[in-house]
Amino acid sequence: MPEWRLHPLAEQGQASIELIAGIPVLLMAGAIAFQLLLAGYALSLADGASEAGAVAAAAGSDPRHASRQALPDWARARSQVEVSGGRVQVRIATPAAVPAVSRLLEVESSAWAKPDTSSAGASGR
Repeated sequence: MPEWRLHPLAEQGQASIELIAGIPVLLMAGAIAFQLLLAGYALSLADGASEAGAVAAAAGSDPRHASRQALPDWARARSQVEVSGGRVQVRIATPAAVPAVSRLLEVESSAWAKPDTSSAGASGR
């Protein structure tokens, strides 16, 4: 029975093919990590914007305007601000190459402050 052996050069070619086959996997892992990083950044922005809106509501100012001004332009265009009493909720759709992923990774944050009901507002104290 003949014994089959691969030539050493054939094994080098196999290593090259395995490397080429692994590149798409590495690219996909990098894209997923970057997308999760963007979602975390969007959550941080939503948190700051909701806090800014709650502070504005406590001071007697417009919380929607304050929340939107606390966001960069790209996030402002993707945001929704809801105000109910002293609760300010900010939602941001995370940027993504695939729109379905953007909807899945939508982030939201809310903050609450007692609204200023005095007629003088914060400056009259």
